[in-house]
Amino acid sequence: MTMIDLSAKRITGAVVRLNPTDNVVVARVPLTEGTNIPEEGVTCREAVQAGYKIATRLIAKGEPIRKYNVTIGFAQDDIPPGALVHSHNTVFSDFDRDYAYGADYRAVEMVAEAERATFQGIVRPDGRVGTRNYIGVMSTVNCSATVVHAVADYFTAERLADYPNVDGVVAFSHGIGCGMEMTGEPMSLLRRTTAGYVRHPNLAAALIIGLGCERHQIAGLMAEQGMAVGPYLKTFTMQETGGTRKTIEAAIEAVKALLPEANQVQRQTVSASHLVVGLQCGGSDGFSSITANPALGAAMDLLVRHGGTAILSETPEIYGVEHTLTRRAVSREVGEKLIERIRWWKDDYNKGRDTQINGVVSPGNQMGGLANIFEKSLGSSMKGGTGPLMEVYKYAEPVKAKGLVFMDTPGFDPVSATGQVAGGANLIAFTTGRGSMFGCKPTPSVKLATNSPMFRRLEEDMDLNCGEILDGTASLQEMGQRIFELLLRTASGEKSKSEQLGVGRYEFVPWQIGVMS
Repeated sequence: MTMIDLSAKRITGAVVRLNPTDNVVVARVPLTEGTNIPEEGVTCREAVQAGYKIATRLIAKGEPIRKYNVTIGFAQDDIPPGALVHSHNTVFSDFDRDYAYGADYRAVEMVAEAERATFQGIVRPDGRVGTRNYIGVMSTVNCSATVVHAVADYFTAERLADYPNVDGVVAFSHGIGCGMEMTGEPMSLLRRTTAGYVRHPNLAAALIIGLGCERHQIAGLMAEQGMAVGPYLKTFTMQETGGTRKTIEAAIEAVKALLPEANQVQRQTVSASHLVVGLQCGGSDGFSSITANPALGAAMDLLVRHGGTAILSETPEIYGVEHTLTRRAVSREVGEKLIERIRWWKDDYNKGRDTQINGVVSPGNQMGGLANIFEKSLGSSMKGGTGPLMEVYKYAEPVKAKGLVFMDTPGFDPVSATGQVAGGANLIAFTTGRGSMFGCKPTPSVKLATNSPMFRRLEEDMDLNCGEILDGTASLQEMGQRIFELLLRTASGEKSKSEQLGVGRYEFVPWQIGVMS
């Protein structure tokens, strides 16, 4: 992907040109019919909303429409200069892409260890580093969901007042665990997701609560994931403990016993290399690929140079630009892992279904100026920055590689983030153009707005206004540095907007890929 270097420049003017070879530009502000755009030599043939595209020359029927010098669709009919370019005149059609595995791989120039950024982290006995300090209460099945929430709800702020170093007691319930396949990937996925949360560095301790007759048995979970009951992990089975009330009471007493030691943690200075950031975007708009996403990418380039890890995900939302990642893969094997996941989505999981990867993005994305999934993917992939792709993981697999990695997840934010957190993400960075109200306990989520009007409207939920890039008051490079610094502060204990609002109690949503019966 080649583009004009906007990193150190301030954006001005009515439109934004992203590459010299593009046949469209993006309206920076709303434009009325008849507006002259002298730098492009065209006049608007109709009103164009901010974030939408304008043809800068005749785009002949069937010709590729190019943004950032990447094909995002094909002209349905001849599109004259100055015309609005959107889903009404853009055809979504697959096209050949050269995966060129590793052709553009370049090793990262690392910052010397002694000079790396730091944050105030929570170091666990085994050396893992957390950014928060919760006690988790996990259900194996929907049948124990009421119990885990009752246990967590008992521990109000007043009851935790004597434990100031404990961020809270949080319940993780879900809608599956029974009526599903007992073996194979659906069960393995649920088990590794559950185990990933139980072992997460942002938990001081965990309880697992099951009903007793479900398919997702505690014993099977513990055996497959190599876990055992101990000082920081307790299990309860409702049918053996005596039912709903007795299980709630027993679990509450167990948490009470865990609180004094959990409260003993002290934050200490650690390297930014311990940060694992899950990258999300939701409610995207036409500015996502110009402001928040590339700015987050710039922040991730910084993080990777400081030894940290960035997890790019949402497989349907890189479709169409996956070749920009395979070209940067550290090896052919890593690049082929990514393409295998893409093909599974297209040929097995979504074939013939009315889903995003097959073309049409959500109504909110379309209203924000995105014509189809190719255009959304163009922006979505930018969150990972420009560095090499070091590894590809299945959903909720433990992330062990450093640098930019990819995890196979759906585009649905709660499901995608759940997989990233299970894989070890101790921060979530979430870009949004339409406005997404997302939290993700036990991992703090920071919200990055793509445009100033939305930021001002939803300032209670947004952590940083990347719309300043459009306003001309900050460069992309400057915004990337701000994001990096915000992540360090958040990792050190500064509460994100979603944490201040208490958002994140119900966003544990494991991916259900199997048959329900």
